[in-house]
Amino acid sequence: MNILLMSVKAGFGHHSTAAAIINYFEKQGHNCYMLDIFEYISESLGNMIQDGYLISTKYLSKTYGKVYDKLSRKDEPYDRLSVTSLVSNKITKKLIGCVTGFEPDIIIGTHSYAGVVMSILRDKGYADCPLIGIVTDFTVHPFWESTELDYYVIPDSLLTYQMNKKGIPKEKLLPFGIPIRQAFASKLDKAEARRRLGIGDKRTLLVMMGSMGYGNIYDSLLEMDAFDADFQMMVVCGSNEKLFGFINDQAWQKAVYGYGFVNNVDLMMDASDVIVTKPGGLTTSEAFAKGLPMIAMNPIPGQEDKNLAFLVNNGAAIAVNSEYTISEALYQLLNEEWRVELMRESVRHIGKPDATARLYDFIMSLPGSEKAAEREYTPAAGV
Repeated sequence: MNILLMSVKAGFGHHSTAAAIINYFEKQGHNCYMLDIFEYISESLGNMIQDGYLISTKYLSKTYGKVYDKLSRKDEPYDRLSVTSLVSNKITKKLIGCVTGFEPDIIIGTHSYAGVVMSILRDKGYADCPLIGIVTDFTVHPFWESTELDYYVIPDSLLTYQMNKKGIPKEKLLPFGIPIRQAFASKLDKAEARRRLGIGDKRTLLVMMGSMGYGNIYDSLLEMDAFDADFQMMVVCGSNEKLFGFINDQAWQKAVYGYGFVNNVDLMMDASDVIVTKPGGLTTSEAFAKGLPMIAMNPIPGQEDKNLAFLVNNGAAIAVNSEYTISEALYQLLNEEWRVELMRESVRHIGKPDATARLYDFIMSLPGSEKAAEREYTPAAGV
């Protein structure tokens, strides 16, 4: 079976979700191709989109949040003669050769704009296969209302109302969860995970602020270190060299382990009792698949603000800020077992460790999938 993944490099979650799907499907013997819409048109354009997203969320976060909020309130599709529609048609036209050359048996979009492009491809007669969109946050992004796909994978059935408001009927919704790598679908004994990481076998907090180490967490780390309880911390700094240096230079009361980029987050989650993180869609899905209670902080205005509202309102996370400090959250999670159990119950419901496998099983159940899986694949020119 030929599976075309379409996405946009705006942050890392959309591509990471696509990578998880590709990894699973390829292990089952299928052929996958990842198409970054803007990068395919021009590498510099793809980089500009990614850089623009990172700069706007890090340095213009309030403006980004206001724009995102305004766009997300739109429930009606864009008019076919609007500037957005006209530009989208021109962009889609540049992708036709790649899409038809690959001869996909199914197209999966992991970004709402990919869903727009997929819809135009079908409307123009260039996509006669099933089309599936993946919602990669615990909110419904702008542009999904302007798509017309066969199915939509959502993080949880609790998002059904939001999707319906966007004009997407319940029968098209697949509440499988955000697809994640299989490393997060199973759990390792905490003591064994800690042994493999070379850290002490005691209560452990995992602190993650995204690949760029987003957010000012220095004061929070010092507050956690001073908190009167016996635990250790693993802090993943990503590319934030300043934070990494701070971890190594500080005289800590507790055992604090600093890391840069890591490729074993799954093992670190296995070793942990609580995760302290910003509420990104993919990180949240991975942590909940591992059953970790969450302390959420420093959300990026926009989709992460909305993620946080969803998680807190459904009892799956504690939000900390200047009015409700991390010490109060730690006290609850380290001393009040009933509070932890309430969160674990929500985490058990929202966590979907089998999300990728469920998506695979569903696709293989579609009419024609068995025949498509047997088709011999010859790479198309330029793909």
